[in-house]
Amino acid sequence: KLLTLGLQPLTCNWINNFLTNLRLGPHRSSTRTLNIGAPQGCVLSPLLYCLYTYDCSPAHNNNCIIKFASDTTVVGLIPREDESAYREEVLKLTTWSTENNLTLNTNKTRKHGADPTPLLINREHVERVHTFKFLGIIISADLSWTANTTAIIKKAQQRLHFLRVLRKNKINTNLLLTFYQSSIQSLLTYCITVWFGSCTAADKKRLQRVVETAQKIIGCPLPTLTDIYSARCLTRAHNIIKDSSHPGSNLFNLMPSGRRYRGIRSKTNRLKTASFQRQ
Repeated sequence: KLLTLGLQPLTCNWINNFLTNLRLGPHRSSTRTLNIGAPQGCVLSPLLYCLYTYDCSPAHNNNCIIKFASDTTVVGLIPREDESAYREEVLKLTTWSTENNLTLNTNKTRKHGADPTPLLINREHVERVHTFKFLGIIISADLSWTANTTAIIKKAQQRLHFLRVLRKNKINTNLLLTFYQSSIQSLLTYCITVWFGSCTAADKKRLQRVVETAQKIIGCPLPTLTDIYSARCLTRAHNIIKDSSHPGSNLFNLMPSGRRYRGIRSKTNRLKTASFQRQ
């Protein structure tokens, strides 16, 4: 495939030499022939993965293919109940996988959306679900974040137990704070700019209770999730403004005064709580 992309044979041979006959000191593992994939932890693996899957791209403008390591997600827009585009996309992805010596694991494949019509891959039915985890975030069919919030709180409460154990053993406050930031706050704020603004008030209170509980255990003030969310949205907005290639950069337009940005107009209230609109 590298030769098909136009890489010189010398470069391909160099890559092949780099990936074969590896050893650690005098030790060498047994030989195994592979026709797909790349070794984990290798500095070339991310680049080789991108080159290997470069032609796995959507055939329709209404569809999007998101690739992350071994996970591939097909997102399709169904206009006027016309499902042909996204179903054709799934068929195209199946064909591409076969041509590239890959096999789609139907048992791990899920269909998420309002369309009740069964989806088949290699004559096998794909399970239809109302919630699914995408890169660590639980997305619901009704676009609410209650299921995601519940999962986060459940994990956070388990880690609060370890924080209490550390407190009982009279661990230094600074170390308790470090543990909280690394194991609890990082969990509560993972991708917070994506989902926190659209959470219900009840879900936000549930999340904040975890912070308040940790605050009592540690014995020092902790930043609220709302403050963290606002700060990260602002940082995110600044980064988007600086990056002209970002798809959202055209949403930020300075007013004639040059001090403020124009508000984004929308017919719905959902945009008011989005990260772009808040900042």
